[in-house]
Amino acid sequence: MTEPATEPAGGVIPVSTRVMNLATFLTQAARRDPDGIALVMGEACWTWAEFEARTDALAHALQTRFGLQKGDRVMCQSQNCMEMMQAMFATWRAGGIWVPANFRQTPEEVAWLTEASGARLMLCNAAFPDHAAACGVTTLAFGAADFGPSVQAITAEHLGSRPQVAVVDRDDPCWFFFTSGTTGRPKASVLTHGQMAFVVTNHLADLMPGLTGEDASLVVAPLSHGAGVHQLTQVARGVKTVLLPTERFDVAQVWDLVREWRVSTMFTVPTILKLLVEHPATAGADTSSLRYVIYAGAPMYRVDQQRALRTLGKVLVQYFGLGECTGNITVLPAHLHDAEDGPTTRIGTCGHARTGIEIQIQDDQGRELPPGQTGEICVIGPAVFAGYYRNPQANAKAFRDGWFRTGDLGHMDEAGFLYITGRESDMFISGGSNVYPREIEEKILTHPAISEVAVLGVPDPLWGEVGWAICVASAPVTEEELAAFVAPKLSRYKLPKRFLFWDGLPKSAYGKITKKMIREELEARGLLEQAPA
Repeated sequence: MTEPATEPAGGVIPVSTRVMNLATFLTQAARRDPDGIALVMGEACWTWAEFEARTDALAHALQTRFGLQKGDRVMCQSQNCMEMMQAMFATWRAGGIWVPANFRQTPEEVAWLTEASGARLMLCNAAFPDHAAACGVTTLAFGAADFGPSVQAITAEHLGSRPQVAVVDRDDPCWFFFTSGTTGRPKASVLTHGQMAFVVTNHLADLMPGLTGEDASLVVAPLSHGAGVHQLTQVARGVKTVLLPTERFDVAQVWDLVREWRVSTMFTVPTILKLLVEHPATAGADTSSLRYVIYAGAPMYRVDQQRALRTLGKVLVQYFGLGECTGNITVLPAHLHDAEDGPTTRIGTCGHARTGIEIQIQDDQGRELPPGQTGEICVIGPAVFAGYYRNPQANAKAFRDGWFRTGDLGHMDEAGFLYITGRESDMFISGGSNVYPREIEEKILTHPAISEVAVLGVPDPLWGEVGWAICVASAPVTEEELAAFVAPKLSRYKLPKRFLFWDGLPKSAYGKITKKMIREELEARGLLEQAPA
């Protein structure tokens, strides 16, 4: 006699895992407000109805003219433009997987991403013919180009046509979100339709509650990564998106656009926010429309945070989250940002767990550590990605007992607020003691002459490793003066052995200071050769 199958917990067998195609967010916005402004870039302006019609036309062409099938990967090489957002929604609508590259990467790097992702189609801005040639796949151009038909012309030809909207399940991939590749080759984090629907809902709940079509969002970061996720959230609520008219970042122009369009939300990184706040044009800018100035991608130093709060008001929202968690780990909402230090101010925290997300601080064996103890930040929840594409070794390293291991170090307090110590790879050991550069950097930045700093561990014959502080000064200061300033603020073993002064620190394409690039610059200058091994 055959035994009956074991009944699942709750007695319910799922009958469907189907979810909404992400491109439906655009359809819904167009139905609610067809004549409302959706996209603006310089003199160009699309209504929601026009945005929807153009997306339909391109999706129809992708299916009927270029044979795009569900699950096909579509590479995109472009700086921000209106057609890039059109192509993203068209790719999803047709069933494809969006694979955006960092547009500042070389042709060889983008060719590698194309091969690694298995992309069979490419959307490329006309400004990048060498990238199109290097990738060697069927290519459509944003603008007039000799390497492929233009998206604008194809859209005009297919205008009025409707595609077959792809049916998707919760775990169907929609986006290959490449990591920045700070260690080794970039890895493709697989984001899914169901995951992204949760992320959009979570962003609206935790970062920007109450958005409506009366709001406007200014894009000051590349749409290929976090800013693209942010703009998907704006589309879900019918918020108009304003793109900078050129690739050049002009602070005075940013504030002009904020005033003209009554911009209420912006997504940026701490280095760009610092630049905005400190620019002379900011003093006379009308920032009264701002509701949420969201920063992520790296912790913000306390002195910079205070300056931004005093300049812009209580509008800052911080979140911490890797691409693999689609930005959904913690949030420090506006009401918890305080410009003044006080007994209730949580200085240095990146916030508490996002809705639906659980965080643990774990030791090397995966055991949960108590509040106050430093360990690896690990995460579970619906925002966590499906894994790295065709990379079982990376997946095995990234997950342990179902927890995603971020590779970031930190601790939590009794109330569940998270404090990031730094990347596991940034930590160095001096005289047998763990040293976390971020703590030292915070102290150095309190000196009025220092505008930027990065601390790295460098080999030392006596202590194993010692810290070097690479500083950018806005006023004259000597190494001896800075060492004397910091000495009372730090334990002796944490004091940097050297203070170097550069005109600027190298930054990634997303405006982040990366230790890998600084170490490479030290090597290029021959400075590490001078360090005793």
